[in-house]
Amino acid sequence: MNKLNIKLLSDNATLPTRGYPTDSGLDLYASEDITIKAGDTSIIPTDIAIELPLGYEAQVRPRSGMSVKTKLRVVLGTIDHTYHDHIGIIADNIGTQPYEVKRGDRVAQLVIAPVVYPIAKEVKEFSYESDRGGFGSTGR
Repeated sequence: MNKLNIKLLSDNATLPTRGYPTDSGLDLYASEDITIKAGDTSIIPTDIAIELPLGYEAQVRPRSGMSVKTKLRVVLGTIDHTYHDHIGIIADNIGTQPYEVKRGDRVAQLVIAPVVYPIAKEVKEFSYESDRGGFGSTGR
């Protein structure tokens, strides 16, 4: 897949861009000013829609700088190839003060990835057992 069809749904929409040509994600821009109260979750509008071919998904992901420098946390979102409507960015304000998102702010990134479609199969046992642990089992 070399091209991604993107529809701008309003004059406020900004075509997603990459900081560098080989970056994995396309930056997503807020299409309007929005205030997210402390402790609240909101959907930040982008006013864009995308058309993905069969076999691909899009992931709305946080931008690392936003996560480090602010109390705004973008929630990971999956966009299926059949969804052609407005893309919103779900964000939590984990801070104690309202957070102001301004029109044109780069808030999240859009990563396109191939998808496999396995069929779920129940088994009684796995072909091998793992004793590796999880959730931080390898230490700090």
